[in-house]
Amino acid sequence: MSKPALMRHMPQIAHVDVNCFYASAERAFDPSLEGRPVIVLSNNDGCAVTRSPEAKALGIGMGDPWFKLAPRAKEWGLVALSSNYELYGDISARVMELLGRYSAWLEVYSIDEAFLGVKGTPAELAAMGRSMKAAVRRNVGVPVCVGIAPTKTLAKLANKWAKNNKAFAGVCHWDSVPAAERQALLGRLSVEEVWGIAGRLTRRLNVMGIFTIADLVRADPVAIRDKFNVVMMRTVLELQGTPCIPMEEERIGRDQLIFSRSFAKPITTAAGIRQVMSVYGQQASARLAKHGLQAKVLTAFAGTSHFNPNDTSYPSVCVPLPMPTADPVILTKAGHALLPRIVAGVRYARAGIMVTDLRPTGNQAPLSLFENPHEERHIGTLLEDVTRRYGRGSIGLGHGGIRSGPDWTMKRDMLSPRYTTHWDELPLVKAA
Repeated sequence: MSKPALMRHMPQIAHVDVNCFYASAERAFDPSLEGRPVIVLSNNDGCAVTRSPEAKALGIGMGDPWFKLAPRAKEWGLVALSSNYELYGDISARVMELLGRYSAWLEVYSIDEAFLGVKGTPAELAAMGRSMKAAVRRNVGVPVCVGIAPTKTLAKLANKWAKNNKAFAGVCHWDSVPAAERQALLGRLSVEEVWGIAGRLTRRLNVMGIFTIADLVRADPVAIRDKFNVVMMRTVLELQGTPCIPMEEERIGRDQLIFSRSFAKPITTAAGIRQVMSVYGQQASARLAKHGLQAKVLTAFAGTSHFNPNDTSYPSVCVPLPMPTADPVILTKAGHALLPRIVAGVRYARAGIMVTDLRPTGNQAPLSLFENPHEERHIGTLLEDVTRRYGRGSIGLGHGGIRSGPDWTMKRDMLSPRYTTHWDELPLVKAA
């Protein structure tokens, strides 16, 4: 078999990432934002979670609080927007659906990035990358970069290189770059640039004399495993070109589900927290039912704001459930175990629940004495179906059955229209 034919049959991995996803999604429907500094704020318009390149050039950092940026926003020409999750979710779905046309081997890694299994010669793969980039821009309206390499870790690195080097025009096929240039890049980049390596791990590697990615590539994988763990060993092997991180059909938090949000208006009563726990218990039940999971442990928690020096209270409670369950009534009652720990008059700024020890539904048949009637009647599935069809807040159990939005719902004062998911907010196009 010739070398081109051999390479065509060798699997490669493409990593596709939307540039500044939230800001790009906003620009797709508002061209006036192009070229202007744009930031998208976190829940309750708290801090910057997405910054356009122009905003980064102003020195705005990730997590900078809005109340500190607001006084200079007009001077900078800075545009701040509330998180438009409905829009971002729909744009993400459109991007992933389009990418799925290029490969049956698609892993949606996050809201703005995906891995694809691809095959072909270097020229064919580079052409495929350019085609994906152009198709997403043309059909969805957001810019992406594409990195293609033999492993996931190298594909992420190739994507980052494509994003930061204009010579690639947004598409980098790792093996098409001369070896000398690849080695020079690895020798310049800190080991912290590697996917999955954070600050603490970087410091431990530095103690071993590993400062750059090139240093890590030259390391002995077995010695790295003995010093760290198998996960770190896989990272080294991936950097050396050996695939060790498999593609996943679906990334769901199999170990835990968390429902938590800060409030637009602080809650000062146990009754208010009871409502929060009821809503989150219902949402947890629906999500577990959707993925065919049950939980054995529920943790409920609340907390005051770090910016409030007068109130300091962070109550929490861990509730072992009598058996693995997705029953909304049982989950809600478990969340209510937090209420005796709520201090009246304290301004709670955040609360939530976490369900853990997840396992597939039906993995353990319950004794008839412990059967949950709500699960037998598929109440959790019903809640999920009604919510998906008619929207969140359209149905609920007990204190979670809210007809109008509670006063603790998320603050979004600078919300743009939900152009693709709400009929009364569809964009209007006028032809001259």
